[in-house]
Amino acid sequence: MTQHEEIIRAVEELQDEAISMLSKLVEIDSTLGKESPAQEFMKSAFSTLNLKIESVPLNPTTLANARGFSPVDWEYSSKEAVTAIHHSRSNKGKSVLFNGHVDVVPVENSADQWTNPPFKAVVRDGKLYGRGAGDMKAGIIAFFYAFKALQSLGLQPAGTVYLQTVVEEECSGNGTLAATLKGYKPDAVIIPEPFPEIVTAQLGVMWLSIEVSGTPAHVLNTSAGINAIDAAFRLYKALAPLEERYNQPQIRPDAYKDFKHPINFNLGKIIGGDWSSSVPSKAKIEIRVGFFPNQSIESVKSDIESTIGAAAKDLPGVKYNIHYSGFLAEGCEFDVDGEMVKALSKAHEQVTGAPPKRSAITCTTDARFFQLYHHIPSTCYGPSAANIHGIDESVCLKSLSDVTKVLAVFIADWCGLEPITV
Repeated sequence: MTQHEEIIRAVEELQDEAISMLSKLVEIDSTLGKESPAQEFMKSAFSTLNLKIESVPLNPTTLANARGFSPVDWEYSSKEAVTAIHHSRSNKGKSVLFNGHVDVVPVENSADQWTNPPFKAVVRDGKLYGRGAGDMKAGIIAFFYAFKALQSLGLQPAGTVYLQTVVEEECSGNGTLAATLKGYKPDAVIIPEPFPEIVTAQLGVMWLSIEVSGTPAHVLNTSAGINAIDAAFRLYKALAPLEERYNQPQIRPDAYKDFKHPINFNLGKIIGGDWSSSVPSKAKIEIRVGFFPNQSIESVKSDIESTIGAAAKDLPGVKYNIHYSGFLAEGCEFDVDGEMVKALSKAHEQVTGAPPKRSAITCTTDARFFQLYHHIPSTCYGPSAANIHGIDESVCLKSLSDVTKVLAVFIADWCGLEPITV
């Protein structure tokens, strides 16, 4: 039996244990503001691998001065990025950092539509269901058990390996930003987001809100008032032509040329009004805007502000304010011809028998921090998932096993291996 075959078998022997750990992690509600128990869970798990554990608190004052920072409207208390570090004896091999986020998106408005409670892990038909199962707690389990499988064989990487878990990937990226400020300098970064292919590019993402003021009035004389909710919706609809302009083929990078409609603007939240029989005087809408890697944040802001300003001129008496909070994330493209991607592709083909697919994605991930600001070869590659951010989110357990095997084989080839003891 070859060493790779032994590694693959070791992963298979740990699969039940991996599913059990994933179930426990999924059952921790780690939505925004509740991430700490999940990070404590991971610190405890990392300690069983005998790794050095470093925690970096999210300090808004420090982060605000860093490139890639996204402003937020909530408090930072007890939030941290966690990195477990393996240092080899020989330091002969290359280094790699695996990054994953423990935070998950909310479910309170859709929980009653789930087959099972969102924070109850359920295994059914080869899948594990639960909020965050796919996005991306399974990815964390994949790199954890890739490392553990090597240890089970009495082996360890001959280069430095970082296993990193972060918060706020779903809203700002500030967790990974905090971790990068620690100064880790791996030779490669792999983030096992729920994409079972080599990710070649990702979009930029911007979050903004528009606060609208109208004039209150009794509904017996609605013409005496200005409906802020109606005005807010009209301002949002005014962005539709801009969205279509962004989707025109002539401005797309090559990575997105085959996508039907890669750029999406999403009206995600509406707040407004205080009485059914009163014309609402206040409204607030929250919007997500996507844009290409060849577009700057400032140019997108300018487009949005000029579009909204023009539309507001047709709404006499309406006052508005645009506020940016959450993602101000640049898009980026990855080096798909570099040595890291070649090694990862080779490991994938050895495990699955076929070369990996390659594709751009129409969202953002924390890989941008490593690629854009630290020039570290990076990509996303992880277990196949279904209904992420939706109802009955799940991860394919066979894919989890396959990705764990690929990451373990990748570590063996990229870092080299040495005995744990001599």
